[in-house]
Amino acid sequence: MDQELDLNPDSDDLPLCANTNHILVRHYALDLTVHFDRKVISGSVVVFLEPTSSAEDPSNLSDTIDSSPHSDFTLVLDCCDLNVSKVEQVDVASLSAAFPGVSLNDLVHKLVSMPSAHWRQQQELFSTCSRAPAERDGGSLQFCTDRWSLHIWKRGVSSPQTFPQMLRICYETKPIGRSVRWTKEQDDRVCVYTAGSPINNRALFPCQEPPVAMSTWQATVQAPHECVVLMSGEEQAAPTKDGDTSFSIWHYYVTMPMPASTLTLAVGHWQQVTLESLPVSSKGGSSSGIVKTSVLLHTGSGDPTASDHSAMLDDDFPCSHSDYPCRFTQQPVISQCVIPHRVFAPVSLLQKAQIGVVALLPQCLAAAHAILGVHPFPRLDVLIVPPGFSSLGMASPHIIFLSQSVLHVGSPSSGVNSQSLCGSRLCHEIAHSWFGLVIGARDWTEEWISEGFATYLEDVIWARAQQLPVQETAEQSNLKALLRWRRLSDELQTSGEELQILRPNMEKTGQVSESGSSTVKHALNPDKSFLQVHYLKGYFLLRFLASQVGEQPFINFFRLFVKKYHGQLVLSQDFLQMLLSTFPDLARKGLTLHAVYADWLDRPGIPKVTSEQLVLLLELLLEETELSACTLCTLALAYDLQNQDAEVRHRWCELVVKQGHAQAYGDVEHFLLHDQAMGVYLYGELMVQENAEQQALARRCLSLVSEEMDQSARRVVEEMVL
Repeated sequence: MDQELDLNPDSDDLPLCANTNHILVRHYALDLTVHFDRKVISGSVVVFLEPTSSAEDPSNLSDTIDSSPHSDFTLVLDCCDLNVSKVEQVDVASLSAAFPGVSLNDLVHKLVSMPSAHWRQQQELFSTCSRAPAERDGGSLQFCTDRWSLHIWKRGVSSPQTFPQMLRICYETKPIGRSVRWTKEQDDRVCVYTAGSPINNRALFPCQEPPVAMSTWQATVQAPHECVVLMSGEEQAAPTKDGDTSFSIWHYYVTMPMPASTLTLAVGHWQQVTLESLPVSSKGGSSSGIVKTSVLLHTGSGDPTASDHSAMLDDDFPCSHSDYPCRFTQQPVISQCVIPHRVFAPVSLLQKAQIGVVALLPQCLAAAHAILGVHPFPRLDVLIVPPGFSSLGMASPHIIFLSQSVLHVGSPSSGVNSQSLCGSRLCHEIAHSWFGLVIGARDWTEEWISEGFATYLEDVIWARAQQLPVQETAEQSNLKALLRWRRLSDELQTSGEELQILRPNMEKTGQVSESGSSTVKHALNPDKSFLQVHYLKGYFLLRFLASQVGEQPFINFFRLFVKKYHGQLVLSQDFLQMLLSTFPDLARKGLTLHAVYADWLDRPGIPKVTSEQLVLLLELLLEETELSACTLCTLALAYDLQNQDAEVRHRWCELVVKQGHAQAYGDVEHFLLHDQAMGVYLYGELMVQENAEQQALARRCLSLVSEEMDQSARRVVEEMVL
């Protein structure tokens, strides 16, 4: 039975339908089998449910009940492209022996509330519960699906408090499901992996997609024995034979509650990449200019601001998230700069992955640890995904998908550092462990909290991984900023204004309906997937903030922010308010929460540019061979160039002279007459163009100011002009 939601089929917005304000999934137990012959994943998921405190008020349930074809309470899960065959109530009474002394009406609460020290016992009990049979009488529940959700109800049950605590949903994915991608890898062998956004995991299993619905999970995955199964999981899984079948069984679990969207699965004929056959040069060093395996990293002591706020790093914030085995408090792992890691790739890409990813990964992990502190996750797998993967990388708990496009190319004699793309992309995805995963956005429309931060941090981490000195670090950072500025400027000119806003819900950011449902603006807009505005505009906001407080104090603040907010979901205001309170001088510079919202987050385009940005823009334009008069007039008007500081006006005058833009010769004359301390170079530019009008301008200006000019400057100018 299909019921279409009352949605505009042409809408760009993605509905998050789950009624998370009424009831929450606290744990998922997945039991899946991968069928490559039919391109489906079949099996079941047991959901462990607990009513929320707000569900105790019956008035809060009205929208769920009113939208149902009956008066019973309805559990709404996000679901798309799934064939659901059965929903059954797990026989809780059959579990009484496993939970002596525990009220069966409060079983799930007792289970999810077990102290973190008992996490292994908790996992075993979840497994026991997930294997329990269905109730014999009345075990099957009523359900229906629509385009984006699954609705489940039990006749006669009118509240979340009396709704079954454990449900088993039997289903099968579809070959064209938008959360699951069936394809072939580079060696033409079949594989499947989760695609992530825009709809995340709702076409892999019925779930609660809103970020606030944080849960743990465990999974049993059966796949052909020649395949490897990679998944978000805290321990490295080893396959076991599934009886006499041709399948192997893999087990994964997580104990850190996270949004269901972060679960990742990949199954294919990949091989683990090792260093055993990594080429070694005759001098004993690694080939192709590979970054040295030493993890002795510079501390930035050459930066005069490095110790300004170093005391922040000693601030001790207690963990304020739910109780789970948190690595931020485990002494043995606090100093673990390189976590256990593996790299998987198709056979044809093993050597490229060796030269690139395997060699770089330890340095990138160590650099990230040096900058941000404790690694949030205990291990990491990196998978070189098929060529049809739609981005350069994607980070999930314990696993990174990496495009083949970033792998090593060329030869050592090329003179080009061919590792830069791979290294910087690895650093970007590693940064997501902190910003995007262990700290997530409470409203999915605030993507900049994840992508802007990772873009900013990739430069910092990659420079440290390369052990660059302070000056070279700054030069590399400025070069990256220049390239990103050009890309952002292009995108702002070619994209719709609605896609340029970093906080599209504005003052309603983080708000949901009474049931907990909401929509993600523009998530289904196909143009959005090709834009990097939220990456780049977020990056420039962070770069601007760093310029106001100093780069090293700003990076120290990141570490402080992680200490306070790890394991939680945040909004922009959480970061900005903490920054403003940590650096009170910002208020004296006119930087307030409202100002950042107005200038950066709640409007399209970019804020009124700083003089440094204008200098950079004009220097880029000076590289162009020809610009039209219309372009130059528009530029002058848009940025009010005649009224900027002398550095900006000097570059503008250079551009006017180079392009022979006669309409602005008055700006050049004004500069030569009133900014004599900076105008000497312009005289030479006017003369070298061999333009009679420009040369006459230079001579006229010299005649007007020669008597008041500094004698040394006048001699230099006279040699150029006379």
